[in-house]
Amino acid sequence: MKYQFDDSKKYDVIAVGRACIDLNAVEYNRPMEETMTFSKYVGGSPANIAIGTAKLGLKVGFVGKIPDDQHGRFIEQYMRNVGVDTSEMIVDKDGHKTGLAFTEIKSPDECSILMYRDQVADLYLQPDEINEDYIKNTKALVISGTALSQSPSREAILKTVQLARQHDVKIVFELDYRPYTWKTTEETAVYYQLVAEQANIVIGTRDEFDMLENHVGGENAATVTALFEHTPELIVIKHGVEGSYAYTKSGETFRGKAYMTKVLKTFGAGDSYASAFLYALITGESIETALKFGSASASIVVSKHSSSEAMPSVSEIEDLIAAQV
Repeated sequence: MKYQFDDSKKYDVIAVGRACIDLNAVEYNRPMEETMTFSKYVGGSPANIAIGTAKLGLKVGFVGKIPDDQHGRFIEQYMRNVGVDTSEMIVDKDGHKTGLAFTEIKSPDECSILMYRDQVADLYLQPDEINEDYIKNTKALVISGTALSQSPSREAILKTVQLARQHDVKIVFELDYRPYTWKTTEETAVYYQLVAEQANIVIGTRDEFDMLENHVGGENAATVTALFEHTPELIVIKHGVEGSYAYTKSGETFRGKAYMTKVLKTFGAGDSYASAFLYALITGESIETALKFGSASASIVVSKHSSSEAMPSVSEIEDLIAAQV
């Protein structure tokens, strides 16, 4: 089964939300207290998805707010150099800074992220800074849950959702739950539910869907039944090493397996999964193939040091799938 997009649009994907800096530990197998060196990369789920889809060959744009400093210029230049249109990146003039994520790699299954997210520029994107002509010219609009965590970014995201619905743009909601940006789980559930009900495609882990529903231990069947009463047409629920499931409104269920790899770290998988999954859907592949692409891409990224820089090519993804048939 294939998923349909409006092929008359100029862009394949426009992502909206945070672009920040990842500082990944160069020294593995030690706690952050003992880590002395870090490598700098562009980070943030929407930025990573934009970078991932651009590297796969899609025509990609990005909407977000970056600081008027060296980090902001690094982010814009990197994204532009990998093929992302940055013409709608807004430069913050009020002194807000870039979010920083320091990562600790103690073992392949024991990693942590230390976030600095106070007064960050990406959460100050204003509703009046959203360009309707830009939003209406994409097949898919990718938004992430973190951008809903504070105003005015929250209202800017809700405006992009409204504009996308007006102009036949498919809304892809990547749940991207980061607890450190939210005040309460109740607040998270309110805004996640609000946007999920208006999205066309919803992607997240089982734990993230539990946040949307504001309870632990949710079942996939109940989740998709409730959301399919609203706008969603395709729901993807990821279960880590157990693989992922895609559910369609018309009643089909598809399962994608996880691909074996030598894991270096645990972060970056979700963004790489979404990038390759959307690439496959937008280029006319079936949902089954899209699940394979997403899982394979995630496996490649968790085996490498960065998230954005490690986003794979189409041939790398295809080679891994072929090697583990």
